[in-house]
Amino acid sequence: MNSASPTGTQVHLQLGDVSAQIAQVGASLRALRIGSVDLIAPYPLDSPTPSCSGVVLTPWPNRVRDGRWNDEGTERQLAITEPKFANASHGLLRFTAYGIEESATAATLSATVFPQTGYPYLIETSVTYVLRADGIDVTHALTNRSDTPAPVALGTHPFLTIGDVDPHDLLLRVPAQTAIDTDERMLPTGAHPADAALRDGVRVGDVSLDTGFTDLERDPDGLVRHSLTAPDGRRLTLWQGAGFDFVQVYTTDKYPGQSLAVAIEPMSAPADALNSGIGLRRLAPGETWTLEWGITLD
Repeated sequence: MNSASPTGTQVHLQLGDVSAQIAQVGASLRALRIGSVDLIAPYPLDSPTPSCSGVVLTPWPNRVRDGRWNDEGTERQLAITEPKFANASHGLLRFTAYGIEESATAATLSATVFPQTGYPYLIETSVTYVLRADGIDVTHALTNRSDTPAPVALGTHPFLTIGDVDPHDLLLRVPAQTAIDTDERMLPTGAHPADAALRDGVRVGDVSLDTGFTDLERDPDGLVRHSLTAPDGRRLTLWQGAGFDFVQVYTTDKYPGQSLAVAIEPMSAPADALNSGIGLRRLAPGETWTLEWGITLD
């Protein structure tokens, strides 16, 4: 059954004791539970999405400096959507109501990026959420319907938890070799070796992060696996597949209803990629790009 809220229609999925809720606005994964244990930090149904929680970020994640970028010799100006830092932030679909196709255990949400000020390309997008016995699999697709190659990148913004554990006591592991330096506007200025402790695991309550990482270590199956581990040994894993070569990790004590919250955000490119070109992909006319990630609990 679906219900309305400031984030649009809510899609409810169920597979055994695994359940999820997807918000129409931003195609946000706003809830994931196994039994009574939350794996996505919940927020009130009657409130707008806090801190971009669970939202799909495309055709770029993170920030574009001053909203300006050089499109192979053409200067373009995006709307400034982060006035605090005078940046264009988190793409063009954050507040879009997606179309929905659903079954009991899966849903596909679709939206189009139409040509507009600062981004003259037509991009069809979709995200498919499929429940599994131990969590959820997520697949994104971007198709260029323009007549010329289109620059694209994508990220997503889930806030993770093991809901019956004090989040301060969760052990965070991020298998990254490189951390991205940023200035006071959260824009990249360089890079340095990532703290080796993150690869072994650090207590969430002992760190303060709003940091992008790259040079991610992939397992033999080609996946990057980040994790949150409870004191009793239960482990939440967020995996990201090919094309997701970056991750942003963000901790905050301002998430509603949570004493501490942590977002682990798969990204295909870092901040300001429209200018740097790092991680940016130019899709040929008619080309489709597919990206995958997911969450499990064991």
